[in-house]
Amino acid sequence: MDVRIIPNNLKGKITIPSSKSLAHRAIISASLAEGESIIKNVYFSKDIMATIEAVKKIGAKVELGDDFVKINGSYPKLTSHTINANESGSTLRFMIPIAMLTGEEITFKGESNLINRPLDPYFKIFDEKNIRYKVKENYLPLTIYDKLIPGEFYLEGNISSQFITGLLMALPLLSSDSKINITSTLESKGYIDLTIDVLKKFGITIINNDYKEFIIKGNQKYKPCNYVLEGDYSQAAFFLVADALGADIEVVGLDLFSKQGDKKILDDLEDFGLKVEKNLDFIKVHGNPRGTKISFENTPDLAPALSTLAALSAGTSEFVDAERLRIKESDRISSMREELNKLGANVSETIDTMNFLGVNKLNGAILDSHNDHRIAMALAIASLKATGEIKIINASTVEKSYPNFWKDFESLGGKLIYE
Repeated sequence: MDVRIIPNNLKGKITIPSSKSLAHRAIISASLAEGESIIKNVYFSKDIMATIEAVKKIGAKVELGDDFVKINGSYPKLTSHTINANESGSTLRFMIPIAMLTGEEITFKGESNLINRPLDPYFKIFDEKNIRYKVKENYLPLTIYDKLIPGEFYLEGNISSQFITGLLMALPLLSSDSKINITSTLESKGYIDLTIDVLKKFGITIINNDYKEFIIKGNQKYKPCNYVLEGDYSQAAFFLVADALGADIEVVGLDLFSKQGDKKILDDLEDFGLKVEKNLDFIKVHGNPRGTKISFENTPDLAPALSTLAALSAGTSEFVDAERLRIKESDRISSMREELNKLGANVSETIDTMNFLGVNKLNGAILDSHNDHRIAMALAIASLKATGEIKIINASTVEKSYPNFWKDFESLGGKLIYE
C-alpha cells in the first residue's frame, strides 16, 4: 500500500502504543516461567506477533485478548524445529540462545531485510564453543545442532545489544554460572537496563559490573508475573517531533520515570532549543528548533524522527556515533538523506555521521519507505512542512511496529489518500 499525504497541520491528543522493547522481553520471560503470567496493554504489531508465535514453538501456551496476553510457560521444549522471526531482529536474536537450551536441532528463518542483518557475534560464540551450525546464504536460514553451555562469553558492545539480551535471558536457566565479557564500549545501554529490569520482575538476577561484564548465576527459575506495558518512547518520537514542527499534539501514555533508553528523546528535543512540557497526563513540545549535535550511540531508533527535525531546524545539526543505523531495517543514514533531499532538504553523510543545513520548508515528492517502518513514519511527519503533496511508497511497512499509525495520523487531522 502506498499513501499520498496532502499537507495539513496536526492537532489533538494521541495515546502512544505500548513499548515494543518491553513487550518482547516480558512475553519471552513469561514463556520461561512455570505458571500463568498476564502481560497487559499489549500492542499487537507484526514484530510482537512474531515473538508470540516463537514462544509457542518453545512450548509456551498463549491466549490472546484484546490488549493482553495470557501465557503459561515452562522450561523450553521444542514443539517445532523451525522458528520464523518474520522481520523482527529482536525475536531472532533473543530466541536463538533460548531455543538452544533444548539441545535439539532448530532452524531459524526470517523475511525481508532480516536475512541480511548480522548474526556474527553468535557465530563467533558458536565457533569458540564448538557448537555446530549451518547457514545457506546471508544469515538466514540458520540451523543450530548443539546445546548452549554455560561458561564465559565474549561480545563486542558496538554491534547490537540484542545479542547480550538473548544470552542474559537464556544463561540463568543453565546448570552452572556464566559470565558475559564486553570487549568494547557498550552502546545502547538503555536496552540492557530494560532487560535486567524485566528479568528482575520475573525472578531472575543479573549482576552488572559497570557494563563491562555481566555475572549470571545458573540454576535460576523464572517466576510468573503480571506485567503492564508502558507507552513506547521510540514511537512517541514521531508525534513529539510533529509538535516541535508546529503541530498541536498532546502525547499521552508515557511513563516519565521509564527506564526506556529512548526516553532520551525528551533531552534531545531540549538540545534543539525546544521547551518540553512534561505532565503526568501528557507531554507537549513548544518553540522553534535550532540546530544541535546529537549522539546516537545508545538510541539508534530515534534517528529517523530526529532527522526530520534536524532538516527543518535553523542552522546546522550533526548526528554522530550513528554507524549502527546502517544495519537496521534499512541503511537509515542513506535512506533518510536520500528521501529528505528529494523534499528539498540539505543533508549529507559520512560513514557514521549525518550533517544537516536546516531549511524552512520542504517540497512535495514521491518518496520510498525503503521497507522501513521508522523511515515511513519520519517522512509522514515531514509533510507538516511540505508545500506540496508527498507520496510514500510501501507505507504499509509501519505494520512492523505501529499498525495503526496512519489511522492515528488521520485522527489528528492528517489528510491521506490510500493507493
